[in-house]
Amino acid sequence: MNFKGIGSVLVLLVAAFVASMSFFTVSETELAVKFRFGEIIKADYEPGLQFKWPIDNVIKFEKRLMTVDRRPERFLTGGTKYVLVDFFIKWRIVDVAHFYRSTGGSEVVAVTRLISIITDGLRKAVAERSIQQLVSAERSDFMDTMLIATRIVASELGITVADVRVKRIDLPDEVSGSVFDRMRQERVRIAKQLRAEGAQQSEEIMSKADRERTILLADAYKQSEITRGEGDATAASIYANAYSQDGEFYSFHRSLQAYRSAFRGHSDLLVIDPNSEFFDYLKSASGKK
Repeated sequence: MNFKGIGSVLVLLVAAFVASMSFFTVSETELAVKFRFGEIIKADYEPGLQFKWPIDNVIKFEKRLMTVDRRPERFLTGGTKYVLVDFFIKWRIVDVAHFYRSTGGSEVVAVTRLISIITDGLRKAVAERSIQQLVSAERSDFMDTMLIATRIVASELGITVADVRVKRIDLPDEVSGSVFDRMRQERVRIAKQLRAEGAQQSEEIMSKADRERTILLADAYKQSEITRGEGDATAASIYANAYSQDGEFYSFHRSLQAYRSAFRGHSDLLVIDPNSEFFDYLKSASGKK
């Protein structure tokens, strides 16, 4: 191969090298920043093939949502007891140029700032509550405030925080037993109180029902006696009226009723003076005394 051919090959190699140093690609999941002598030239790249001068430098960052899964940390409650809180953060870069200027392009720096804000907020929120309140409370009650605080800091870093969430709140082994015992005793006390209140209400209801029953029975007995008295008075009036119309017939009818009652059975035995008034109507053939 002559020198001309070798030169052509070298030119082609240099051209290929320059071309490789002049183009780069940005995917859908990436953000890119172009530097020239340490200064940001451009940061708003669209996905696809992009051009740069060989002297330019390009750094790429993750565009997708990222998760920081924090290990459980100990916090002191308002009752001077420790709890273990496990939380995570969902965040992403939205302004890559601002992100690079604020953190030097370090995701560790950004995450450290976010964790510091959340840890301080959790420490304050946990210190304001007892263990019972902390375990039974809605976690979103004290996480919303921290989410707002982290978003304020995130805007200064060129990132956005999608969510901050507590996954689990545990008790250390040295306090979990005593805490659960106290919670169990409290539930037993509440159950006894509710049973006592229920028994008291039951007694009040039964006493009221018995009182109303006694009143109703007394009123009914009173009304029945009034009705019975009125009936007896009406019957006596009818009897008196009938007797005044025909006293002889009334006496005869009463005697027949007496005979019917006295001689109802076949083996009935009556010991009486034959001259008694009881036999007056039996002695007279005319049916008169």
